Amino acid sequence: MITFFVAFLVSLMVALGLTYVVRNQALAWGWLDQANSSRKVHVRPIPRLGGIGIVAGFFAPLCALFLVDSGVGHNFRSHTDLVMGLFVGGGVIAALGLYDDLRGANARLKFSVQFAVALGLYALGFRIEVIANPFGPELTLGALSLPFTVLWMVGVVNALNLIDGLDGLAGGVAFFGVSTNFILALSRGDVLLCLLMAALAGAILGFLVFNFNPASIFMGDTGSMFLGFVLAAVSIKTSTKSGTAVAMLVPIMALGLPIMDTLLAVIRRSLLGRPLFSADKEHIHHRVMSRMVLSHRSTVLVLYALCGLFMLTALGLNFANSAQSALLLCGMGVVIAVMMRKLGYLDLGRAGDMQQRRQRNLRLRSVVKQVIGSVREARSPQEVWSSVRPLADVLGVSRQELRFQQAHDELVEGIVFETERAAGLSLPFERRLEVKDEDQVLGSLLLIWRDGRDAIDRDEELALELVADAIAERAVKFLSVADAEPGRVIALRR
Repeated sequence: MITFFVAFLVSLMVALGLTYVVRNQALAWGWLDQANSSRKVHVRPIPRLGGIGIVAGFFAPLCALFLVDSGVGHNFRSHTDLVMGLFVGGGVIAALGLYDDLRGANARLKFSVQFAVALGLYALGFRIEVIANPFGPELTLGALSLPFTVLWMVGVVNALNLIDGLDGLAGGVAFFGVSTNFILALSRGDVLLCLLMAALAGAILGFLVFNFNPASIFMGDTGSMFLGFVLAAVSIKTSTKSGTAVAMLVPIMALGLPIMDTLLAVIRRSLLGRPLFSADKEHIHHRVMSRMVLSHRSTVLVLYALCGLFMLTALGLNFANSAQSALLLCGMGVVIAVMMRKLGYLDLGRAGDMQQRRQRNLRLRSVVKQVIGSVREARSPQEVWSSVRPLADVLGVSRQELRFQQAHDELVEGIVFETERAAGLSLPFERRLEVKDEDQVLGSLLLIWRDGRDAIDRDEELALELVADAIAERAVKFLSVADAEPGRVIALRR
């Protein structure tokens, strides 16, 4: 136990110190997560490189084992597959997350690297070969072991990433998963897994000091994907040492909240015709906050309690027989069903218009894709405007305006494009999106409806944000060299 405590303490101190340094340097260098999207919950720019502290905190005591001549160190070094998988795979995932935090990585790059790492771990012996069935004999995967293992790795990595939406949530969820694995490893006398979980627990808690609401730094993709990677890899090792009656059920239950949130997101977006990897504000934590009218901190604490329930169920499954496991799963199923009903996921009253919304979203996605592609090829503000004008038809707006602006000394000069049509007599509802490059405002996109609405549809809002981002990318290029004529207004009407 002393070894585990030392590993925990070392990782805690390293994570504390490095997160503090990274936060201050990120503030000084302007490496911030801007609060410029409706998808964001925070209202001010906050550093998002806290994952560096988590990664360094986790690896610090493990690296020390290579320098200290001890029984634990010798045992750790003798497991070359485990060491190589964690250091090489974890390093690659952390590097991918850091690149995404600093430069931005598209879904293709992320999944390519994640699948490559998962395949490498499979080759090193991280394999899921049996799935538990408490209602009957276990299922041997055979040839399906490879795809199931890879999907598990990639799924958990992205599940932790998706649930990282509130201060302290992803770190807390990961801590409950770590605690579950630590208790299970301790009950079996598995020194190495206990050591790994003690190190990761210290790194998480050291980071949470700065991340719990109100957060002064975010973990970013560096931290969330790294946590998902370590938990996915260690869970495979934990499951292989479980009884066949509960193999893989324990780690699935231990990570129940992020896994459930990911499955709901995939189902929701598929049924509504949304891109699978688009961001929205309908995750479990968003719904708990809005439907239960809770504060940011109270929402996180409620979800911590839910994770605690998942943790107790996972531990119960490990020590229960088949009949008891079946009862535990049925009880947890009832709890999940009640929660989903409470949060509106099982609202059958909304099923009637789902197909209509799906068709509309598919059409909107098609138009937005064409608009974004055309905007990125535009060579002037006039061509950008021509690319954006089709939005007026698909969104049914009565007035659409695109404004570009530049600041010279204390003057602001720019160009305004607009189109207007008769579209209803109701009181106007408007939505203005700033076209920004980090904190520099390059213009704005304004849309006005007169169809009686008093709010914008969430899918329309997400589409407009994507268009505004594309306009900003292009505006940076030509506004940096353009000499806009002050006061010039080009009005295009029909």
